[in-house]
Amino acid sequence: MSDVYDLHIDTDVTVQLSDCRQEDARAVFEILDHYYLLEDVEPPGPAGAGPVTTVWMATFDTSGGPREEVRPPRLTGKVVALLTGGYHAVSEVEKVLAAGFDVESRQSVSGDQETEARLLLASR
Repeated sequence: MSDVYDLHIDTDVTVQLSDCRQEDARAVFEILDHYYLLEDVEPPGPAGAGPVTTVWMATFDTSGGPREEVRPPRLTGKVVALLTGGYHAVSEVEKVLAAGFDVESRQSVSGDQETEARLLLASR
């Protein structure tokens, strides 16, 4: 493993959003981008361009802690979020999401080095 990978194994969180409208996925990612450093994103394509994307994915680095707080936008519907990463990092991202949205925990799967949390997000 490279040193760069070793440094980020406990701080990176991959966020997958599904079962939602494109603008809701963008809104959730924008909130997280204000709090944490966006490392990698698979951006939603323009509306009406080609096949419908059902999952959007981005990776955030939580090592620097929250950068700035912003008021979350209203979502047009519910959003399924799957968070994968180190235990502490996933917990921090869950707290940020819970501060801005109603969050229902759907499932949690723990491994040796990482955890996975499935959440249902909705506007308050």
